[in-house]
Amino acid sequence: MASISKELPLEIGADEAWEVIRDFGAGPSRMAPGFVVGTRVVADSRVVTFADGSVARERFVSVDDEARRIVYAVVGDTLRPAHDNASMQVVAEGEGRCRLIWIHDVLPDDLAEPIGAAMVQGMDVIKRTLETRPMSG
Repeated sequence: MASISKELPLEIGADEAWEVIRDFGAGPSRMAPGFVVGTRVVADSRVVTFADGSVARERFVSVDDEARRIVYAVVGDTLRPAHDNASMQVVAEGEGRCRLIWIHDVLPDDLAEPIGAAMVQGMDVIKRTLETRPMSG
């Protein structure tokens, strides 16, 4: 199984970042507008549409507000992994600073490269968005 781990330092308070990241229904659109062009909730899943036309159906797994960690799994649509588990966690690093840790475990292994590349692209947008825009929403 491929495991992709990315970390992103952010110049925003952990609570502010977490308020967006933990929003399973609208979080992707709020944190990465333009990269994500649509998010809608269907039962226990969200359907995320990306600017490149790909679509991911992501099933909600858990949220831990104390640890500031959300877990979800890609279960279908244009991306169809045999297995997928992903988490995003916000870690405080002082006043007005935090770190986003995004881990994605996936099978088959050949999905690691495109998923990793998409994570890097998405994190660029997340950084710009969270550091420069008001997050209410």
